[in-house]
Amino acid sequence: MRESVPQSRKKMGSTEDLGYPQDILQYSSGFLVSKVMFTACELGVFDLLLESGEPLSTDVIAARLGTSTTGMERLLDACVGLKLLAVELTQEGALYRNTDISNIYLTKSSPKSQYHIMMYYSNTVYLCWHYLADAVREGRNQYERAFHISSEDPFGAMYRSEEEMLKFMAGQNSVWSVCGRDVLVAFDLSPFKQVCDLGGGGGALAREYVSLYPNSTVTIYDLPKVIQVAKEQFVPPEEHRITFHEGDFFNDSLPEAELYILSKILHDWDDDKCRQLLAKVYKACKPGGGVLLVESLLNEDKSGPLETQLYSMNMLVQTEGKERTAAEYSKLLKTAGFGEIQVKRTGKLYDAVLGRK
Repeated sequence: MRESVPQSRKKMGSTEDLGYPQDILQYSSGFLVSKVMFTACELGVFDLLLESGEPLSTDVIAARLGTSTTGMERLLDACVGLKLLAVELTQEGALYRNTDISNIYLTKSSPKSQYHIMMYYSNTVYLCWHYLADAVREGRNQYERAFHISSEDPFGAMYRSEEEMLKFMAGQNSVWSVCGRDVLVAFDLSPFKQVCDLGGGGGALAREYVSLYPNSTVTIYDLPKVIQVAKEQFVPPEEHRITFHEGDFFNDSLPEAELYILSKILHDWDDDKCRQLLAKVYKACKPGGGVLLVESLLNEDKSGPLETQLYSMNMLVQTEGKERTAAEYSKLLKTAGFGEIQVKRTGKLYDAVLGRK
């Protein structure tokens, strides 16, 4: 017996699809979906509905957030279509409330809030992607066109003001609030007591590490201005298991450690700079120690995952790097001297690669 395939599940390009290009139409409006969600976050829709504790009308939401009723009504309805809001039609009119997923991930006060990474995407990444065709033509990042600043130093551009740096660090922290645990339990890291988180930024991964492995200490290594903000804004002073070390990991010496964590670091750089950094890590690493790479891994044939392919495009637009396969990261580690390389795919956005000295 042949199983019939629903129209929505047939592959693009089959003759049945060619009369109505559903996937193509969805792809063409993809950025509209993103901007609806970003805008609802930016205007405070989800925060207001959480704080109110009850469904609200368009008029009330628009008045409290200082927007037009016309614009807000359309934004709310689009959020209903995206299942970010639910609507109840009453005699007084439509009343809107958050769905569970919005309460958890889109409100600022939630411990798993993705608000800050949304704002970074909306205000920085989105503007760079306007110049994607230029990035493909030239093979380099687009900070010069997007923000009129030099593209020679990607992190100088990302950290071009304290406000931008804060947004970026808060955004990275929000990623680790959702993905941090998975990558840190991919391997049993409890034997490593002295850990260095290279480019550890706002410290969310370091905090997750010491909560999972309470007998360990973590040193966050980052640029002086990043360390200052991490101390002031993100890592509480009573967290004695986390210490700080200021430096530039390409130009300054690295502190000795049993385990080095490089989370979303190597994807920022070309192969030469990755080899240079990993050689320094190998030299500083204690014998028997290791390095944990946290990255979004491409399939070996580079056929997916789609999210990782898109991240690799973003690396082109914003950095000097790219996303890689497990084999490519393993080769970089072996060239630096690391062995016993293990790879764990988490099934989520970020995966883990462990090498030993």
